Parts: sequence; C-alpha cells; structure tokens
Amino acid sequence: MKIVEQIKQPIAFEMDLFEQKFQLSMSSKVALLNRITHYIVNRKGKQMRPMFVFLVAKMVSNGEVRERTYRGASVIELIHTATLVHDDVVDDSNRRRGFFSVNALWKNKIAVLIGDFLLSKGLLLSIDNNDFDLLKIISVAVREMSEGELLQIEKARKLDITEDVYYEIIRQKTATLIAACCSLGAASVKPDSKDVEAMRKFGELIGMAFQIKDDLFDYGEAKIGKPTGIDIKEQKMTLPLIHVLNNAEKKEKKWLINSVKNHNKDAKRVKEVIAFVKKNGGLEYAVTKMKDFQEEALQMLEIYPESEYKNSLKLMVTYVIDRKK
Repeated sequence: MKIVEQIKQPIAFEMDLFEQKFQLSMSSKVALLNRITHYIVNRKGKQMRPMFVFLVAKMVSNGEVRERTYRGASVIELIHTATLVHDDVVDDSNRRRGFFSVNALWKNKIAVLIGDFLLSKGLLLSIDNNDFDLLKIISVAVREMSEGELLQIEKARKLDITEDVYYEIIRQKTATLIAACCSLGAASVKPDSKDVEAMRKFGELIGMAFQIKDDLFDYGEAKIGKPTGIDIKEQKMTLPLIHVLNNAEKKEKKWLINSVKNHNKDAKRVKEVIAFVKKNGGLEYAVTKMKDFQEEALQMLEIYPESEYKNSLKLMVTYVIDRKK
C-alpha cells in the first residue's frame, strides 16, 4: 500500500465526506465560475492539508470529528487553493501539478477573480457558522504567508539572508499553513484547550522540515516536475546555499553572490554553484537541520495516547522528509 493511502486509512470515511462538502462549498450561480472550480477540484493534489485537520482532530479527541472539523478542512483548502491560483499569476506560471494553470487557460484577470472568490467563500463559510476561532487561525496564516513572500522578495534583492531570516521566511511562507491545519483540527473538537497551541507548534515544525526538503530538491537529480537550479535562477536563497555562503572564504563568497545576482540565467554557472554547494557540505547541513525539525515534531506527539490517528501523523512526519517529489 502506498504511504499516502496508509496515512489516509483511519480517516478514509471523513475524507470521502469532506470531498462532497468541499465541492458544495465552492458552488456558485455563475456558470463560468463553476466550470473553473470544477477544473480545479478535479486536479487536486494529495490533500495533505485536510488530512492533517482530520488526523489531529481525531487524535486529540479519541476519534471524534464534528461538523466544524469539516468546515475547518474546507476553509483551509479553499484558502490554500486561492493562494495557489494567485501564486501562478504572480509567477506567470502556466502549469500546476502537470496540468495547465487557471491563468494559462482563462488569463490573469479571471484567475485573480477566482482566487478572490475562493478566499471570500472560505471567510464566509466560517462567518456564517460563527466559527470565529477557526477564522482567526486561518486569517493569521494568510497574513503570515503574505509577509513571508514579501520578506523573501526583499531579501532576494540584497542577498543578505542569515540562517535566522531564512527560518523566519519559511516559517511564514510554508509552515504557517500546516500549523493552521493542525491547530484548526484541535480547535474544531476541543476549542480553547492546550491542544490548539501544541498542535500549531507541531504543524509548524513539520512545515519547516517540509520546506527544507523542497529546497533540497533544487540540488537533486530526480525528476520531480521542478527543474534543478530553479531557486538559484529565481535568486531564492535556500538553506544549503546560505550555509555555504556564510562559511565560504571572501573570494568564494564574492563569486557565489555574483553568480546568483548576475549570472543566474547562465546554465553552466548555475551548475557550478550547485556543484560548489554540494562539495562544501551545504546539503548535509540542510538534511541535519531538517531531521532536527522532524525529531522535535515527533516528540510533541508523545504526550498523546497510542491510536491509529497518532500512527498516521507519525507516518506523515516521516513522509514529509522521505518523499521523492
């Protein structure tokens, strides 16, 4: 059995029901909107975010889920989908998960409006049901994701990223959404409990490990739908490069910064940077840090009684850093 199927097993019923509820939450009276949202729903990924919501909810409450849990999962998925649609416009990307992106098929104006529509649907789903605590969790995540993206853009201009700034960027950009999924799961069944903050932290740690794994793909040989060296071409400073940069001799540092700043479109030069980072221990260092985050996340689960939901979450933590794409 594939690991994702294994993770999903204890919440298979909830995930099936969630699919139906999620499609309903996207519906509109405008035919064009329905056509596009139908296109988006049919090209969904592994749905890790709703899986986090249900697994955490069931782990902290001895297997209980509520209607609020389904709404929380739908809100996360609506808002996550909205950010992906907007990201593709910002990045001028024509593909998403191997399919054409919304902006490639319907142009930027419609894509931006679709993103706005999904965002408002998510907000209204919470407001209409008085889930204000869930709405707060989501809203903080959206604010942090925007701040993280802008911080990364600001730093890419100067290339002056320290390791601490890098962690702050990935915490906001990536980890905050997974943190929101986990705290939402806990808040949906045990509002105002200590579990809400504990699970937020747990999700944040997984998100940090997840992003470092993503950064490592930039240096790999595997075909993962993302060509190697793309982060360097986009002047994104990731952990392997930051570590090597901060420990390089003055001359090498100058060459690295010059390469990323002025020669990032030169394929040969990008390859040389990748080789330099590999040779100087950048990858090993990033893997060590990623495993530290993973270990800390697993430790946080120890206070909970043994259950199939806890086992699935452990599997999820392992999957995040063992995945091939």
